[in-house]
Amino acid sequence: MGNYFLIDTESACFVPDETAINTANYTQRHRRTSVGSSDRTASNMSHAERMAETQKLLDRAIADAWYTVKSDRRPPKLTPTRWVWRLAGLYHLCHPTPRLMEEAAQGFASVNRKSLAQWAAQKAREEAGHDQLALLDIQSMGYKAEAVVEVLVPPAAKALVDHFTQSVRDSDPIDCVGYSYTGERLAICRGVEYIQMVEALLPPRTNATRCLRVHSAVGTDVEHVKETIEMIAGLTPEERVRVSRACYKAALLRFSPPKERYISDEEIQNVLKPLEHINNHR
Repeated sequence: MGNYFLIDTESACFVPDETAINTANYTQRHRRTSVGSSDRTASNMSHAERMAETQKLLDRAIADAWYTVKSDRRPPKLTPTRWVWRLAGLYHLCHPTPRLMEEAAQGFASVNRKSLAQWAAQKAREEAGHDQLALLDIQSMGYKAEAVVEVLVPPAAKALVDHFTQSVRDSDPIDCVGYSYTGERLAICRGVEYIQMVEALLPPRTNATRCLRVHSAVGTDVEHVKETIEMIAGLTPEERVRVSRACYKAALLRFSPPKERYISDEEIQNVLKPLEHINNHR
């Protein structure tokens, strides 16, 4: 029941400090730089330097989470049945995002943190309707989509949404920035090859990668990551450290295998069987 639907953990791709995080080259020399300690005085940095330093800070935090988890457990092989499970997880991740981001925007605005308020309000708009893409994908797989997401709630997705909700409702909702950045940064690790691999597993005439495409290297998340880095680069050093720590916490959740065993295809099929459409794979 783990997080594998969130990221292909065997091919994590982002590169902190020029070193891919899924290689052995990530050593103690990277760990020696604590989050935020690489900041230089803002007046001494160009815009490009500030952007690069900010991304390095955030990606190091995510990389550190990767190495903190360092699990040898691997989820079951992807199958059409398990893809429906992952789509249900994507739905539950997408569904509350516009509402929670609007709530965060109001929280930031109430204390006159304009750039954060504008960023959160934009996120609320950008993420609207993505849950519907997941429902369309599930329907294309031959199931009654709304019924599926009512009964299939992957624990990994629930844990992430609970964390996101708590972040938004904290006295300072800035941790939601790290949560959002981490999700989009990991999403763009999934490119055309990954999407094609999923599509090759699915039945003919199935259009069930709409939500995945939006949250991938071929979707809008690439630009969203850049926009978020630019916003974070304009925050105070203390705020940037807080965001990087939030990235670490969110990445821990995404990289950690489930405490319990992974759900089996048979168990998923038993839930899905009564929810099939009469005309499958429309």
